[in-house]
Amino acid sequence: RICNSSQTVWSILYALQILSCTYLPYMHKYSYIFQMAISNIRYGEGVTKEIGMDLQNLGAKRVCFMTDRNLSQLPPVEAVLNSLTKSGINFQMYDNVRVEPTDQSFLDAIEFAKKGEFDAYVAVGGGSVIDTCKAANLYASSPTSDFLDYVNAPIGKGKAVTVSLKPLIAVPTTAGTGSETTGVAIFDFKELKVKTGIASRAIKPTLGIIDPLHTLSMPERIVANSGFDVLCHALESYTALPYKMRSPCPSNPINRPAYQGSNPISDVWALHALRIVAKYLKRAIRNPEDREARANMHLASAFAGIGFGNAGVHLCHGMSYPISGLVKTYKPKDYNVDHSLVVKLDSFLFSYYTIHFPALCLILGADIRTARIKDAGLILADTLRKFLFDLNVDDGLAAIGYSKADIPALVKGTLPQERVTKLSPRPQTEEDLSALFEASMKLY
Repeated sequence: RICNSSQTVWSILYALQILSCTYLPYMHKYSYIFQMAISNIRYGEGVTKEIGMDLQNLGAKRVCFMTDRNLSQLPPVEAVLNSLTKSGINFQMYDNVRVEPTDQSFLDAIEFAKKGEFDAYVAVGGGSVIDTCKAANLYASSPTSDFLDYVNAPIGKGKAVTVSLKPLIAVPTTAGTGSETTGVAIFDFKELKVKTGIASRAIKPTLGIIDPLHTLSMPERIVANSGFDVLCHALESYTALPYKMRSPCPSNPINRPAYQGSNPISDVWALHALRIVAKYLKRAIRNPEDREARANMHLASAFAGIGFGNAGVHLCHGMSYPISGLVKTYKPKDYNVDHSLVVKLDSFLFSYYTIHFPALCLILGADIRTARIKDAGLILADTLRKFLFDLNVDDGLAAIGYSKADIPALVKGTLPQERVTKLSPRPQTEEDLSALFEASMKLY
């Protein structure tokens, strides 16, 4: 009698779902502890000018400044250079970062860092630049380590980071990866033709400088594709396996993974990021002069980063890694790089799940007034598909050069991604993965 609308029913069911997860019984084989670890964040128009003073305050004597060739000619890098020069900071620039980094491009940056004997780092760019700088800082601080020592298992050894790293200030120039908040560095492992990475709280930046002025020069396609990345991060971290159900329980806190499963704090950040994406992403794409929209998307990227940097992503990212690693001749608009893959599989994957997602449906604007609870996954999938269509995202895997003949290789490339795939709320077989890849050949 109290619930006189379908939307109210869905909201109550959502609240009950949270409560049921909160009070799961503790089991010794599960890790019923989670830890929040993020970078310090500083936000505001023009805040980049403070970097030189930050480095002075740190007592930095030799600074490594990393960016990529394209950005080295653009206003964000100019703003940082002006600040470093004004504060009399001694620095060396490395502008050879590869967009969509590989193991070799990481190694090149690591060699530069080792030779420079730097005592602080500044990264100006998107996730590729920030991730490369994280890796350079790590291996320069641990010069005798083999490259695979810190790479995620089973591809690498996945060793815990016990060395002290130098301060790293990250200045994101896109509203997408949230890398300024996380302890994750992703790269293409060329030998296996798959993406993997390094994940440790020890490598997260000391400070993230979020200056919305840097997003004003982003081309429309980069705004759309990086904004979709924010959407993926928030959706996946919120729907990841709850932290109380992740196993095994680490024997030492240093071995607790950065990706711990969804938890009450990461959920707050993920849901808030989704609300911002739903309100501002399309505006940010359509009007480059909409400073409010672009500034909010810059914040949403960091919010989603806080969420997934502690909860994790899951099957959507796990399946996207071999897609990126195996891509052939695809070149997206507005990207002057060899390849950059932005197609992820969320719309089909959420129809695959049977978990109910009423809160997500409401936030993303789905009409659920006459919906049945069991159809929540399908409704969310349809809502995401429409969102992708409005963003003009490439129409599935076929649009970027894949066919059914590639599915076995894509499945094979997904299997080693256990760091993320095991956080999926529903287990998957090789047959499930094959079916999902086949369904993802066309989105609309």
